[in-house]
Amino acid sequence: MIADYVSYEMIAITMFATMLLMLLTGQRVFGAIGFVAAMAALLLWGDGAVQMPYTASWKLFKWYPMLTLPLFIYMGYMISESGIADDLYKMFHVYFGGIKGGLAIGTMAMMVAISAMNGLSVAGMAIGATIALPAMLKLGYDKRMITGVVQAGSSLGILVPPSVVLVLYGMIARQPVSKLWLAGILPGIMMATLFILYIYIRCKLQPELGPALPKEERQITRAEKFKLLQAGLIPFAIFFSMTGLFLMGIASLVECSAVGAFGASLAALLKGKLTWNVIETTLKKTLGVSCMFMWIILAALSFGAVFDGIGAVRAIETLFIERWNLSPWGVLIMMQLSYILMGMFLDDTAMLVIVAPLYVPLIIALGFDPIWYGVLYTITCQIAYMTPPFGYNLFLMRAMAPKEINLMDIYRSIIPFVLVMCLGLAIVMIFPEIATWLPEYVSRKN
Repeated sequence: MIADYVSYEMIAITMFATMLLMLLTGQRVFGAIGFVAAMAALLLWGDGAVQMPYTASWKLFKWYPMLTLPLFIYMGYMISESGIADDLYKMFHVYFGGIKGGLAIGTMAMMVAISAMNGLSVAGMAIGATIALPAMLKLGYDKRMITGVVQAGSSLGILVPPSVVLVLYGMIARQPVSKLWLAGILPGIMMATLFILYIYIRCKLQPELGPALPKEERQITRAEKFKLLQAGLIPFAIFFSMTGLFLMGIASLVECSAVGAFGASLAALLKGKLTWNVIETTLKKTLGVSCMFMWIILAALSFGAVFDGIGAVRAIETLFIERWNLSPWGVLIMMQLSYILMGMFLDDTAMLVIVAPLYVPLIIALGFDPIWYGVLYTITCQIAYMTPPFGYNLFLMRAMAPKEINLMDIYRSIIPFVLVMCLGLAIVMIFPEIATWLPEYVSRKN
């Protein structure tokens, strides 16, 4: 076998280099990762390696919490496609419009709600770019500021539950998804609050960036206001019914995801929006996204198995601690910087699959909480999502934004929000209890 002639360190470096090369050529993430894992396994261990993808497949299919993935994705797309998100924005338009920067604040609150429905940044970006962005431009809001608002708000989708990124992290790091989702709640709320404070203070100092709505645009009858409030609060009602059942111990995580999917369908039905076209579009998008993540997890498990087999984790530990003589916190900061660097060129799933099998065992060996580290990783992904030259959200915004917003506007719009995110990351690193308190509290209660 090849391992008889080449060191394991060289094998690991070759695997990384090959995978990065394939990803940079535009290959699908799961195809690049799975191919490298399969070829490395065959070259290392011969015909016996064919059992590795088979074992990984069974591990994936036997993982019960995976059922939450398609259900939560379905819920988010149902709310988006049925127009419930539009009602939510109209509510914020009326209730927040009188404040300087109020529509931007309302948009950020809407993004939190949509994130809590979907678990992906794409849905929030699509809704923000198509509904909120044109409305705020028409009302004279500064285009760079509101472009940053939509991008920053949509990035919350990978932090607050039901975050799909945390599902992937849980699978690869072998950590309970329920604890990871609970750990993301308070940091997600904190991050959204920091964004809102920045918007409010900036618009207070520079009112021309976010003018208040004229009174005549906000003047509707009390009955209309109440009706609008009822319609806009439907997404919040669905979310709190799910989390309430889970936190009270009445329903499991999978059962809560089923409640959310049913609640979204029922809300669309009561609004008269549950048409065949909405159902078909929702199911197609749910199937496409769910299958993509299933393939990625399968490839990640195979790749991780090869790395475990060649002892790459021990090699990384030796490099950081023995050769470079880094302290545990030095190692942690080095890891976060590597994520931001990779995030300039790769998406979050590729980053997670490449380094999580190496970093998570090292984090545990250094005495850090892997649940807390999952939150740190996710916040760092948010930063990487908006970091040039190839930040994922930057290109999504470029594809969806109105023509008057160019690429330079998009790049400049994210600078203050990235700085706010870095502040949020530092706070969670200094005060780990922000992430760990809620999972520990729920564990004690149950």
